[in-house]
Amino acid sequence: MMTTTTADQRRPAVPRHQDATVPRLKFLCVDGHGDPNTSPAYASAVQALYSVSYAAKFAVQKAGGITFKVSALEGLWWTEDLSTFSAARKSEWDWTMMIRQPDALTGDLVERLAEQLAAKKSMPAARELRLISFEEGAAAQVLHVGPYATEAPTIARLHEFIRQQGFTFDGHHHKHHEIYLGDPRRSAPEKLRTIIRQPYAAR
Repeated sequence: MMTTTTADQRRPAVPRHQDATVPRLKFLCVDGHGDPNTSPAYASAVQALYSVSYAAKFAVQKAGGITFKVSALEGLWWTEDLSTFSAARKSEWDWTMMIRQPDALTGDLVERLAEQLAAKKSMPAARELRLISFEEGAAAQVLHVGPYATEAPTIARLHEFIRQQGFTFDGHHHKHHEIYLGDPRRSAPEKLRTIIRQPYAAR
């Protein structure tokens, strides 16, 4: 996950950074606080996200709608006091975990499926989910390959890349964004693939 770093670290081969304009998209999401590695609330939130997303997939298809795959897990990470945003103080992190959804998914269907799962599967976290429309706009991103714990130099280079182009970000309006293409339960740490994205604005 995230950590603060200094920009003057020695650089190995630099992954290719990309500029992107991220359009308005629909997400199922849940908010929380605390260390993702130890927080029971985090684990429950992610379980609820996946459970409702898969239930929505089958419900939409059963109703004769589109066929789609459940998308990757994504996360927004920040702290109210950005000086505490470091791997040494993960207990102070705020987060929003998200899974992208098709336009066909409605808030009424999410509410119904979440209530069913909460009642039948003893999954109260499902009631905390919300469906949002989220537009990130201008951003830079890079693919990180390897354990989450080794992301720091990649993040530092991405931030430096943004600043060199004359742009800025504040960590609140422009939250650190990660898209998890690998499943840590099934992939070796060195093979995990994570898109690290940082939205930005003009100075």
